[in-house]
Amino acid sequence: MAASAFTKKKAGSRAVRSSRAWSRSLAAEHPTLSAIVTCYLDARAIPLMHERLSRVLGSLGVSYEIIFVNDGSPDDADAVLEELTARDPHVLAIEHSRNFGSQSAFVSGMELARGDAVVLLDGDLQDPPELIASFYEKWRGGYDVVYGRRVKREGSLLFGLFVKAFYRVFRGVSYVPMPLDAGDFGLINRRVVSELLALPETDQFLRGLRAWVGFKQTGVDYVRPGRVFGRSTHSQWKNVWWAKKAIFSFTFVPIELLGYAAAVSTALSSGAGVYLAIDAFRRPELAHGVSSLAVLIAFFGSVNLLALALVGEYLVKIFEEVKRRPKFIRRAIRCGGEHFASPAAVHGFLEERARRD
Repeated sequence: MAASAFTKKKAGSRAVRSSRAWSRSLAAEHPTLSAIVTCYLDARAIPLMHERLSRVLGSLGVSYEIIFVNDGSPDDADAVLEELTARDPHVLAIEHSRNFGSQSAFVSGMELARGDAVVLLDGDLQDPPELIASFYEKWRGGYDVVYGRRVKREGSLLFGLFVKAFYRVFRGVSYVPMPLDAGDFGLINRRVVSELLALPETDQFLRGLRAWVGFKQTGVDYVRPGRVFGRSTHSQWKNVWWAKKAIFSFTFVPIELLGYAAAVSTALSSGAGVYLAIDAFRRPELAHGVSSLAVLIAFFGSVNLLALALVGEYLVKIFEEVKRRPKFIRRAIRCGGEHFASPAAVHGFLEERARRD
């Protein structure tokens, strides 16, 4: 009797393992892709993005969903997405309570994505959806992360040179090997998505974190086109802000440079002191005090100011992290012609979606 029960238990275990293996095999044969599109001042580009994404994803023969994240856009993006979600069951739209930035918008979409892999795109059509076919081929070949690598960009030559120079400096100083000329645009395997979502930090730089988590990664070259509609929402100051975000998130070189600067300034000031003492002894008739004092005050004052600024940048990041504020707030979700606008409705939708997963 006991032996019979034991045999049945073993058979049941084998059946469960066989069922799980079959499910994994089925998922491998018929994967699901989730495209996440962040939208800010992109209302005119949304229909074209939807059309191109649907055509590309449909040609791959996969199940797919398209998640548009309206990140507090002041244009009529919500009305465009209302019409889109009503007529296409593949489309889900998230509306944030304000603009939280593209990184938070991507995280918001990834939390709801159900695909075996996720594709991140900006809504301004500068990330060409047609490149997803190449991403998909690399992913099916065994890569966990496939990112777009900008070999050339249309637009300002000076800005393009600045960006290329930044990526090379960033790679040189980062404590994690960073891919060159790679933005957020790319395909990420479900395992990597789960690892990214599990990271507790608030101030996220996804392309850096994507490299930090590791796994098998590769790039696909492409020419980044210009913006189809309107002008870029990134000013020159915004680009400097992005550069600072990257540098202070993945390198300690600025702090280390302060140590080197302190050593050099100490050596210089010591040498200058010795020289002034000797010169005062050799030529006592000359006045040495005022000019020497002015130069030394200016030099050490600027070094101290630089030190405070660099240390302050790291303190600001610590301050942002310890506040533990949410990365975003969802005001509403649209799916299948339904509009979930109240907190209870949004929460209920998220719970129901989690149960289905």
